[in-house]
Amino acid sequence: MTVVLVPDPVASLIEAVNRNDVEAFLGFFVEDGEVDDWGRRFRGHAAIRGWSDREFMGVQAQLVVHRCTRAGNRINVDVDVTSKGFNGPSPFSFAIAGDRIRQMRIRSSNVAMSLLLDVKSMLIPPRSGP
Repeated sequence: MTVVLVPDPVASLIEAVNRNDVEAFLGFFVEDGEVDDWGRRFRGHAAIRGWSDREFMGVQAQLVVHRCTRAGNRINVDVDVTSKGFNGPSPFSFAIAGDRIRQMRIRSSNVAMSLLLDVKSMLIPPRSGP
């Protein structure tokens, strides 16, 4: 297994997620920090906690990093997510402000989108005729 080096504060945030430590997770964000989850935005600790309780740490998310890049104040990681909710590959992008996180952006991976489209095609029958 290859170890991927992830710089702080992102490495420490991922460790907090994997041990389900909500307080430590929130502590990595600046006061007006933001989570952007596929375009849905949650700003400030209270909103981030609410989102996390429903969709992230509340469903015991675990993150395994496969790739990490850095460009200026942005750290990008490709992870596999396992949880009692979403499971699969997902790119996360973090905007860093000093030793804290200003934004955690979660987007779909091409693989995740392909799976969603496959499921949608199975659930919605094709139209017949005009």
